[in-house]
Amino acid sequence: MPRPDSPRIHPTAIVSDEARIADDAVVGPYTVIDGPVTIGPGCRIGPHVHLIGSLAMGQGNVVHAGCVLGDAPQHLGYKYEPTSTTIGDFNTFRECVTVHRGMPTTTKPGTGITIIGNNNFFMASSHIAHDCRVGNNVILANGAVVGGHGELGDRCMLSGNTAVHQFCRVGRLAMIGGTTAITQDLPPFWMVQDGINRVRSVNLVGVRRAGIPVDQIQAIRKAFRLINRTELTITAALEQIEAEYGTVPVIREQIDFIRSSKRGVCTMRSRPGDDDE
Repeated sequence: MPRPDSPRIHPTAIVSDEARIADDAVVGPYTVIDGPVTIGPGCRIGPHVHLIGSLAMGQGNVVHAGCVLGDAPQHLGYKYEPTSTTIGDFNTFRECVTVHRGMPTTTKPGTGITIIGNNNFFMASSHIAHDCRVGNNVILANGAVVGGHGELGDRCMLSGNTAVHQFCRVGRLAMIGGTTAITQDLPPFWMVQDGINRVRSVNLVGVRRAGIPVDQIQAIRKAFRLINRTELTITAALEQIEAEYGTVPVIREQIDFIRSSKRGVCTMRSRPGDDDE
């Protein structure tokens, strides 16, 4: 571990004796590394950053000015019990991003940990609350916020100034349009826009960019119509979808997601002119 007088650690940085910093990691001026913090190889920590342990960070992460990672949950039940934050590899945290550690397991439903995966991009002033689970290749645009116990599936996108209510899930390759919020689960491959919980369409741009085969995209679109554009109940629609497309991997993923929802799922409130293109 390099000493605070190492050229890779700015002399104005304050580094806890409990910290473990890879030999090639860089720590900028006026940064505070507080408590048991592990910083992996190739990480670059900018100026005026506050990293608070217990925090473990993998390799290749970039943390810009003003970020606070691993601070206490914003929860009235938190009494400064030891909990943690785990961050994977090659994540980017732009200016003033905040990530809070988990609630203690003794405070139900606390899990004790907030987990962030790999290759995620958190734009300026976005926020990940306590006990969240963030997958891989997720994008949060400026001002996007996720409440406690939220779950973000791989390659989902939260546009600017969006909000995910506590305990909500966002499925893989789903998208939340700008200045929009959800208080229910958003199934994989769908997009919410123009109102709280209001599904607008299939996220066609996202699924195409992800390389999902054309036949599976067509199945996603047909399933979307059955759930959102017919008078069938969601239960009846899922039964019909399962009978017709249940062997298609993306449809199986979507069915399982919807059936496992505890908060209900966002659906479409149709209006003239809407289209799933």
